[in-house]
Amino acid sequence: MSSDGFTVTEQKGGSLREEKEFFSQRYNMEEIKIIHFELLGSFFCMEAQSVEKKTAASGRKVLSFLQYLIVNHTRNISSEELIDQFWGEQSSDPANALKNMIFKCRGLLKTMFPEQENLIITRPGCYAWSPEVSLELDSEQFERACLEARKHSGETYMETLLKAIALYKGDFLAGNDSDWALSMRRYYQTLYLDVCKMVLPLLQKQERWAEMISICEQAGTVDCSVDTFIVYQMEALISMGHPERAIQAYQSFRDLLWQEFEIEPSEQVEQTHVLAESMCQNNVDSQDILKMVAESELETRAFFCTFAVFRSIVALEKRHLARSGLNSTLCIISLGNKVTPTTDARRLERILLEGLRTGDPVARLDASSYILMLTGANEENALMVMDRLDRTFHKVYTHSKACISFRVTPLEPGEEAGRLMERAWQSGAEGS
Repeated sequence: MSSDGFTVTEQKGGSLREEKEFFSQRYNMEEIKIIHFELLGSFFCMEAQSVEKKTAASGRKVLSFLQYLIVNHTRNISSEELIDQFWGEQSSDPANALKNMIFKCRGLLKTMFPEQENLIITRPGCYAWSPEVSLELDSEQFERACLEARKHSGETYMETLLKAIALYKGDFLAGNDSDWALSMRRYYQTLYLDVCKMVLPLLQKQERWAEMISICEQAGTVDCSVDTFIVYQMEALISMGHPERAIQAYQSFRDLLWQEFEIEPSEQVEQTHVLAESMCQNNVDSQDILKMVAESELETRAFFCTFAVFRSIVALEKRHLARSGLNSTLCIISLGNKVTPTTDARRLERILLEGLRTGDPVARLDASSYILMLTGANEENALMVMDRLDRTFHKVYTHSKACISFRVTPLEPGEEAGRLMERAWQSGAEGS
């Protein structure tokens, strides 16, 4: 029992939330000081005095140590954890090194918050933030917003995603290259890129082109290799009547992709580029257009298109089925969890484009699933095709751990196919 009258939590690494709640109930809530730290982008604290100069003068390791304490502010942090994280076997006397580091951090906090005493307190075998202060981090607000968005649907779902995106001001602790910071940086980057992928098809459906372009440009600075963003950016520019800007964006993306990874853009990126180029040919008259279309070379692989184009093709096929009475089948094919991101998706895309007929349209739903239509095939034949594609994939890529699953449903000239398409669109939008 401490002199303040509340029990000291002795469990190493335990949570401080119950203790803070007890403190806030026993004492006036106004006595608990709220400290806001910004970790996304540059390290900043609104309540601190000259935080940039003081943290820069303290040294990189002291700053990283303090940031580690801030990130883990909700729990007691054991001495063993801190020693293992910051010294390992590098120090002959890690316990003394830890004490010196705690002393330096307390001094740094004192210069940042002169009116506050003992912000970092010592517990048996561990350290923690004083229950008299409560830390609020923009990274935690961003994470909560991302998770909260998944609970909504419709317009609320989209607006919640946009709010989450607005909270991401930059990479997590951009100036900290410690291993612990790098792993968390990748986590927040993944969260950010995922919500961007979720919101883009929703914005496209509402024709909010300027917002799409802004999100794509920002997401591209986080991960320049993701072709999803350049495709949506080019499609938005084309829809706004700026195909020449779409071509410029494509060229920049292509050059960067080759410089960084020595790879070429995906087929979908190339197809969007071709569309932009064709729209730039303003001097072509109607007769030349007819000739150009009539003499177009026949593609030897399946037709890869955007989901919007895919829906239009399915709608035309439904009209055709109403007249002909023939069969066609929709299929959704997905990769399992044990996959190599991007790599296995590109592998599956290649198998689909090369293994299907030239008249079969294929569209990507999300990073690991595709939807396709088998024209003239009934449900039994579609299952045979899916089985053949599965065998081909694992025959070509023997070391891949991907587990392919698929769903098929007959395409009928009624509402059932329309409902399946809507579910598929939602599945792609939510990244499920």
